[in-house]
Amino acid sequence: MSVAVLARLQAEFGAKILETSSFRGDDEAIVAPSDWAAVAAFLRADSELVMDHFIDITAIDYPERTPQLPRFDVVLLVRSMSKNHRVRLKTRVQDGEELDTLVPVWRGANWTEREVFDMFGIRFRGHPDMRRILLYEEFVGYPLRKDYPIDKTQPLIEYRKEDNLEKLPPFGPTEGQPWNRIDWQARLEGRDMQVSPAIAVQQGQKHALSESSARAEGKPLPDEIPGKN
Repeated sequence: MSVAVLARLQAEFGAKILETSSFRGDDEAIVAPSDWAAVAAFLRADSELVMDHFIDITAIDYPERTPQLPRFDVVLLVRSMSKNHRVRLKTRVQDGEELDTLVPVWRGANWTEREVFDMFGIRFRGHPDMRRILLYEEFVGYPLRKDYPIDKTQPLIEYRKEDNLEKLPPFGPTEGQPWNRIDWQARLEGRDMQVSPAIAVQQGQKHALSESSARAEGKPLPDEIPGKN
């Protein structure tokens, strides 16, 4: 059972395991950024855990919870091929705070950490090649941050010509990003529909309630409302 992984981590690290949860089969442990790499390395090396299957590293942006909590969650998902259990390791980082890289523990973390940097701007200390992986170097901003403007058009750069290589030209000056050709403000005028948190704020809408927020405000979840099941 994966809950045994949480018990093993608590036995080894004690109070350094800040929180644990086992919701609908997803077993999770939360640690401080300073303990991120040590706990991850233990997951891989411990003979009782043997987390040899690296699945993913990703991030989640919660700008509305600052300054009470750090803005970003960074999440590691790993699994044991031989023990057939899995766990989710999470830490919370401030904007501009660095995490130790997990590349020495799982080589597959190389590309996923670069993707987290590319999309969210979170850097990993000690990474062997900390640069963008999906976007070009001149790209301004981090598009999976929830305050990234949906109508932002990136600055155009000079078309790079390569000898003996046929390439399609880039978007023209009037094209920009595909979603920039839609007037979202006009389309959503008077309608309670959120396309992005940035537009929701511009229109005076409230963020969609997370489960924890709904519980705190005493509101029912969708599956608790009669007729919504």
